[in-house]
Amino acid sequence: MKVKIIFFLCLFVGFISAFAQQFPSDYWHEGKIVLDSGDTLKGVVKYEMQNDLLQFQADGKNQSFTARKVLTFEIFDETVKQYRQFYSLPFSVSNGYKAPVFFELLAEGKITLLCREALENRTYSPSFSAYGSWTRLILVYKYFLLQENGNIVEFIGKKNDWLDVMDNRSDDVQRYAKINKLSFDDKNELVRIITYYNSFFK
Repeated sequence: MKVKIIFFLCLFVGFISAFAQQFPSDYWHEGKIVLDSGDTLKGVVKYEMQNDLLQFQADGKNQSFTARKVLTFEIFDETVKQYRQFYSLPFSVSNGYKAPVFFELLAEGKITLLCREALENRTYSPSFSAYGSWTRLILVYKYFLLQENGNIVEFIGKKNDWLDVMDNRSDDVQRYAKINKLSFDDKNELVRIITYYNSFFK
C-alpha cells in the first residue's frame, strides 16, 4: 500500500511540474535586433524558434518579426546570466529549398557550432509499475555545423561522433573534458569543449 501511495505522489509531482515548466518562448529579455533594412532596435525581446518569430517591445509599442526580416539579434538571458547571439541564416527546410531560420551561435572557429531549440513530447514508462505511462513536453537542443562553403548541416551524434570530427586533436579534447568533468551531452559544457578545440587553430 505504501509503495502505491509513493508512486502516485511521484506521478502527481511530475504532472504538476510538467505544467509549471517554462520554456524560452515564455521569457522576455533585454536585447537588440538588427533588421535586414539595417535598422537597429533596442528594447525587450522574446523569441520563438519553433516558428522563427521575434516579438519586440519598446516605448509602449509591440512589434513582431519573422526570420526573413531580421539579420541578427542579441539578448541578455537572465536565466543563465549571459549574452546570447542569434543569426537568421538560410537553411534547407524541404526539397532543397532554403529559407531564413534562427540559429544561436555557440562557438566560432575551426568548428562553428550553431543551435536551435525545439519542444518535443517524451513518453515515460516506469519499469517498476503497471500503472501506465505519461507524456511530457521537454526542451531539446539540436546542433548544426556551419561549413566553410556556407552550408549548414545538422549534427546528429554523441561523444564519439564529436571526437571523430576533431580528428588528430581528439585525444587532447577527450583529456580536457575528462579533467574538467565536462559532458558532450550538456549544452554549456559542449560549448566549452568546442571552444577548447578551436583554440588549437587560432
